[in-house]
Amino acid sequence: MKSEPTLRFLPLSDGKTPLFMWIMMPMFKVFSDPLYAGRILAVISGLGTLSGIYLLGRMFFNKRVALLGALLVAITPYIVFFDRMALVDTLLAAFIVWSILVALLVVKLKRLDLAILLGFLLGGGLLTKTPAMLIVLMVPLSAITMNFSPKGRVQRVLKIFGLFVVSIVIALGIYNALRLGPGFVNLSSRNSDYVRDPSELLKNPLDPFIPHFGDLVEWWPLLLGYPVILALVAGLIFAILKKNRYAIAIFLIGLGPLLVQMALLRTFTARYLLFSMAPFLLIAAFGLDNILTRVKKFQATITALLIFILLIWPVHFVMKLHTDIENTPLPKNERRGYLEDWTAGYGLREIASKINDFSKNEKVLVATEGSFGTLPEGLQIYFDKNPNVVFWPGTGEVQELWRAEAEKQTVFFVANKSRLPGHIDRVELLDSFPKAKPLDSKYPQDATVRYKILP
Repeated sequence: MKSEPTLRFLPLSDGKTPLFMWIMMPMFKVFSDPLYAGRILAVISGLGTLSGIYLLGRMFFNKRVALLGALLVAITPYIVFFDRMALVDTLLAAFIVWSILVALLVVKLKRLDLAILLGFLLGGGLLTKTPAMLIVLMVPLSAITMNFSPKGRVQRVLKIFGLFVVSIVIALGIYNALRLGPGFVNLSSRNSDYVRDPSELLKNPLDPFIPHFGDLVEWWPLLLGYPVILALVAGLIFAILKKNRYAIAIFLIGLGPLLVQMALLRTFTARYLLFSMAPFLLIAAFGLDNILTRVKKFQATITALLIFILLIWPVHFVMKLHTDIENTPLPKNERRGYLEDWTAGYGLREIASKINDFSKNEKVLVATEGSFGTLPEGLQIYFDKNPNVVFWPGTGEVQELWRAEAEKQTVFFVANKSRLPGHIDRVELLDSFPKAKPLDSKYPQDATVRYKILP
C-alpha cells in the first residue's frame, strides 16, 4: 500500500477498512522494522485511549476518578496485551472513547461544532473497523444525561436529536467515501463469514450467546483481574443507587456492542471486545472512588492499599509477558492463537535476518507452506527493499517446481512444522524455532522451520 498507489484500498479486498493501514504507511519511513512501526502505532492509539479516559473522568466525575481510570487503562492486562501489537482494535478503542466524551459534551453544551467533531470521530472509527457501526447506534444513548426539566424540554430534545443526526450523517458520509476504492462491496459480503443471520438468531436466540458468555467467564478474570471486576460491579451499583446518568450512559454505550457481538458473532475473540473495556474501566474507577469517599479514617492508607491490590495481578501478568512469555496467564484460545498455533510468528524475524544476509550477493527464492497470513506475509514484510528475494507461496508439500528451481539458485522453504508431512525428502534443515508448548497434550508442539531445498 505504501509503495503502490493503486493498492491504497487493498484491505477492502478482505472486507476490512483501511485507516489503521493508512496511518501506518508513514511509520515505515520513520522505523526500519515494519513490525515495530505497526506496534508503535498501537502504542500511540493506547495513549489516545488513556488520555480520553482521563478527560472523560475529569469532565464528568472528578479528578480522582480520572486518575484511577487512567491508571486502570495503563495497567490492566486486557489493554496492555493488545496495545503491544499492531492490531486495528487499539485505534478503534481510542476513537470510541473520544466519541463517548464528545457525545456527552454535545448533550451538555448542545453545540454544532461538537456535533461535527463527533461525526468525524465516529467516521474515523468506521474507517478503522466496521463494528464501530454499533457505537454509531449506541452513542445517542448519551441523551439520557440531558436536563429533563419541563421548561424548554421539547426544544432541548429536538436540538439534541438534530445534532446527533448531523453527527451520524457526517460519520456515514466518511464511511461511504470508501466507495472510491474497489472492493467496497466486500465490507458487507464478508459479514456472513463472521456474523450470524438474524433468522438464525430467531431460531436459536441463546446460541451462541450462552457459549460466548462462558468465554467471558474465562477471559475477564485473566485479562481484567478479580479486583477490577469487583470494582466494575461496585461502580454499576453506585451509578444506579446515586442515579448518576453519566456513569449509566458510559456503561450502556460499552455494554451494548458487547451484547450484540455475543449474540451475533460466529467467531469470538477477546480483542473484539477491546473497545468496550476502556468505558468499563472508567466505571470501575467510579466504583473505587465511591468506596474511598465513604472511608472517613485512614483514607490515604486505604487508597494505597487498594492501588496495591489492583497492581498485584497486572504486575504478575506483565512480568510474565516480558520475562517468561510462554507462561503468561492468557485464556486458552488466545494462548493457542498468539503463542502455540501456526498463527504465532516465532522465528520469523531471525529467519528474515539470515535470508537478508545470505541474499546480499545472490538471488534467493523463498517458498512457504502458507499462501496468506503469517506465512508468507509475516515474513515478506522484512524484504520490502531487497530485490534479490522472491517469494513463492505454496502448500504443505514441497513442489517439484521448487526442486527444479533449486538447480539454478538457492531455494529456502519456510513452514510451520505442524502443517508438514512427517518426513520430507531431499531437504536440509537449517533452523527450527519452537513455539510455546501447548497446555493441551492433544496438540503437538509446533515450530517455525527453514529448510534448504536440494535439487
